[in-house]
Amino acid sequence: MTTHTNKTTHTTDTTGTTGAPRTVLVTSATGKTGRRVAERLAARGVTVLAGSRTGATPFDWEDPETWAPALRGADAAYVAYYPDLAAPGAVEAMREFGRLASENGVRRLTVLSGRGEPEGVVTEEALRAAAEGVELTVVRAAFFAQNFSEGFIADGVAAGTVVFPAGDTAEPFVDVDDLADVVVETLLTDGHAGRVHELTGPRPVGFAEVAAEISRASGRPVAYEAVSEADYAGLLAGFGLPAPEAEWLAALFTKLLDGHNASSTDGVKRVLGREPRSFAAFADATWGGAGA
Repeated sequence: MTTHTNKTTHTTDTTGTTGAPRTVLVTSATGKTGRRVAERLAARGVTVLAGSRTGATPFDWEDPETWAPALRGADAAYVAYYPDLAAPGAVEAMREFGRLASENGVRRLTVLSGRGEPEGVVTEEALRAAAEGVELTVVRAAFFAQNFSEGFIADGVAAGTVVFPAGDTAEPFVDVDDLADVVVETLLTDGHAGRVHELTGPRPVGFAEVAAEISRASGRPVAYEAVSEADYAGLLAGFGLPAPEAEWLAALFTKLLDGHNASSTDGVKRVLGREPRSFAAFADATWGGAGA
């Protein structure tokens, strides 16, 4: 299980000296993290294979037949598995993806994982074992600040309520822009192979404070409503998620927000040399128009 101190975990560092990757496959390239990683890579002159169900590089986590064609020609890949590395079936998917990455000459992988997820750690190790000869970096992230501005939680925010099964637990929300900057560094610079970077914001923030910060930045009232795991599963089902997926997600969120992740790390600063963006600054930039 992930510990809660500021750390970078090391295994054998096999970083090569063949130069930065020139072609990178970005999986889930239309998602919160994938879109930002793809944009940053392109801005640095890298050829990006933007993997998605409908894009120029067809890639679908539910269709393994798309994986090998997408990997061909890539020097590196960003692995953002949907729905989560802790999900049922993730271990098997990572074993197959890692094998294909190795067979297709990929030499560097960065995988997105969840902070404090024991099942995710098992899946990380399955990928590491299968991707023979490939440099692997793990980025374990806290709850995304952008979950409140993009996706189904954003609908509640727009309606004036943050509904979540978190009680009064605090979480060191990480800004996805910081996460994307870290991922790009791990893909394009040496020294990250075999490491685990835990990324959080600068301090834990309770969900009531989240609502208050959004209210302050937006100038309209937003309240936090704590609900039970069962009620939240019902809410997700109301958004159209199949009941098993809704129940699994509600259980995962409840587990992650039981207090064991209520601490911050210096992971962003270790990689980027600067402090992570605070939730207040994120709220200003997102709802108030102020710069971070």
